[in-house]
Formats: sequence, structure tokens, C-alpha cells
Amino acid sequence: MKKVLIKNAQAIVSCDEKDTVYKNTDILIEGQMIVEIGENLSAEGVDEIIDAANKFIYPGLVNTHHHFFQTFIRNTIKVDYPNMTVPEWLDKIYPIFKMVNNDVIYYSSLTAMADLLKHGCTTAFDHQYCYTTATGKEPVDRQMEAAKLLGIRYHAGRGTNTLPRSEGSTMPEEMLETTDEFIKDCQRLIEKYHDPKPFSRQQIVVSPCQPLNCYKDTFTESVKLARSFNVHLHTHLGEGENEIIEQRWGMRSLNWCEEIDFIGEDVWFAHGWEMNDDELDRLAKYKTGISHCPAPAVLGGFPILDLKKFKEKGVLASLGCDGSATNDSSNLLDSLRMAYLMQAFHSKERGGCISPYELLKIATTSGAKTLGRTDIGSLEAGKAADLFMIDTNKLELTGTWHDPANLLARGGVTGPVWLTMVGGEVVAREGRLVNIDEEKLAYEGEKVCTEVLRNNCNAF
Repeated sequence: MKKVLIKNAQAIVSCDEKDTVYKNTDILIEGQMIVEIGENLSAEGVDEIIDAANKFIYPGLVNTHHHFFQTFIRNTIKVDYPNMTVPEWLDKIYPIFKMVNNDVIYYSSLTAMADLLKHGCTTAFDHQYCYTTATGKEPVDRQMEAAKLLGIRYHAGRGTNTLPRSEGSTMPEEMLETTDEFIKDCQRLIEKYHDPKPFSRQQIVVSPCQPLNCYKDTFTESVKLARSFNVHLHTHLGEGENEIIEQRWGMRSLNWCEEIDFIGEDVWFAHGWEMNDDELDRLAKYKTGISHCPAPAVLGGFPILDLKKFKEKGVLASLGCDGSATNDSSNLLDSLRMAYLMQAFHSKERGGCISPYELLKIATTSGAKTLGRTDIGSLEAGKAADLFMIDTNKLELTGTWHDPANLLARGGVTGPVWLTMVGGEVVAREGRLVNIDEEKLAYEGEKVCTEVLRNNCNAF
């Protein structure tokens, strides 16, 4: 196996249980795994040496909620998210989504993954619920193709929508599946791609889109399938649907999920800004996580999660970009910064807020835990060599070197990182992806976006 030695890092923010920050230290990597962290490690038998002088090193960020396909449906001011409720926005945006085909899926996924990698994210979950007449059942297959090309660890959420508009959903006919179709394809994907072994680069998550747009049996059958194959479950929850779910089922959406056992340590929900104190207590009891997505909350003017309260109650929180139709970016460092500022905004009324470093751990160790991973999320011997580096030898970072742990969110370090490594392999360096022709892929992607979407929709 290839051996890599990272030499003389100015600082290594490990995010381990002791919150160790190393100074002037080396990292020895063999294959995908970190084998040693220490000073003056031997270079004997090493295949590659990376000089990390003037570099701060962090664990790779873990993104726990996204919609890659929306990357070609961003910067569309005519579909203005801030002026609508979530159901109203869905009603406007789905007529655009229904035009998506597999070329859009592939190139939009490449675009989102590239943005994530360039900004320090090494493991990404995507909630792919856009199955149209044009895509058939191939979207996750095309995403796996994109992930392999770029080298990112990819957890694919196979989503669906099954409830027609005539029965109260926001879904166009072209985006509906039956529960049986959905479950059958989930099983196909699990059997084809899901790898539960340490250092896995591909896993499958059973992820019906949301209770609002699905039949109940879509969720109950998801639970049966996921538990039979020991894979995780995910959906949107607590993002404005409660009033409708109460009218439809006579209970709030978390109660509805609890009743059908769509809850537990193998489940996490996206958003959760409607959760009350009792519901947060139950999430903690079940060890069910929440993916906090700052950008759509700010854009939509929705309540800002109280992450200090989450910590006090023991609720597992992670960080997500969310789809580009409600973010316009796949930069998780930017989401980290935004999350910190959102917490600070309410700090007086909430009796303080969590630290920038605690938010970094939410984006790393807690993200790994949310996905059920014990092999990523921190920098220590035996863990995957998933990391990113920033170059501190820049005038704009002068005066920040004393506290690398809190720097990212507090100092607003949101630009492309100096280097991103996944499993011991450098996948991005100095703002460029390695081993691919970025210009060629960008040209091809723009052409697909224009031909499939821009030429056929008045939202652009």
C-alpha cells in the first residue's frame, strides 16, 4: 500500500475526544488509514512526502443533507424562495424539477461534489428524490459514476415521492413513483453499491422525500427494507409541514414518524426548525439526528435552531448545505461560518452560544456519527486519512495563528482550501481538482443545463 508522510504541519486540529491540537507535527498514512501522528516521523519506505509547513490541517467535513440535482436550478431569482412558505415554494419549483434528465443528474452532481471537495468536504450525503419520466431509475447510478471520478466518499439517499397532487401533495405527475417501484429500486441499489466495510466510499440510505408528499406505506416499507439490510433512513421533517400533517393524520409529523418506527439511531432528519422542546427530548431519547442547514433557514426567514439547547439536551446535530435551489452553493465551509453567525445572533437571549470549534465538531465528528461511521470524522491513528489543509502564510490570516481550532467559523475562512485528501489520496490542490479536465466538464455541464433546462423554462 502507498505510504504518504505529511511533514511539519503548523497545526493539526484533530477533533478527537480530547480535542487535541498538535503543533509542528507529522502524519503518516498507509493506504487509506492514518497510522501515526507525531513529531519527526521517519520517511523510510514512504512513497510521497507532502510539506505542510505553514498549514493548518483539519478532518474532512461531512455533509449530511443536499440535493445535487438542484445545482442546475440555482441563481433563479424568478423562483424567489425568501418570499414563500416551503409548500408554496415546492409548488413553484417542482414544474422545473420535472424536466431533469440523467445528464442533468450527472453534471449537476459533479458540480456540487467539486464545490464540496474544494472547500474541505470529504464525505457527502445527497438526498436524491428527483425521479422523472426522463430519468427512469438511473440517477443514483449516475451519481456513483460522478463520485468515483472525483474521489469523494458518497452516501446516496435514494428518495421518492408517491402521493399525487389530487390527494394533497405538491408533486407533478412526471415525478411520481409507486411505493413498490421505490422499494424495489432501493433494494437494487443496496445490493449493487452499499459497502458497510471500514473506509467504504459508497453507501445507500433509504430516504423517502417527506411525509407531505408520500403515502404512509412508502415510509413503513422503507423502515422494513432499511432494517432488513442494516442501512440508514432519512427524510425531511419539521420544516413547515406540521400543520398539513396534523390536518391529514391528527398528529405532528414527529409523532407520525414515531408511530411507524421511522425513528432511532439509524435515522436522521433534515432541518427540524419546527421541533419543540418535548420533540427535542424525544430525539435525544431515540438518538435520532438533525441535519442543520443554515442557508435555507436564512433565505426562507425560518426559525434558527438553538444548537446550544441541542447540546444540553443531547440531540445529535450535523451540518448540511441543502440543495442549491435554496443555497446556491455547495460550500460547507460557508455553511459553517453562516451557522456560527446565526447562533451568535441569538446568543444574548439564549444565554450564550456554542463555540466555533464546537460547530467544527458538528461538521466532522457528529456528521460521521449521523451517517453511522466510526472510521471518519477525526484525525487519529486508525481513522481514514480524510483531511483538508489551509495555507496560513497569507496576509489576510495574520493575527489568527494562535487559535486554529476556532479559526474557520470565527475567522470566516470560506474560500478554496490548499489541499483536500480522501483516504490518503489528494483530490484537490490549490483550488483545482486533480486528475480531471475541469474546463471540459464545466463546458459540457453548461451545455446540458442550457439544452435541458434554460431553453425549456421561463424561470431562467
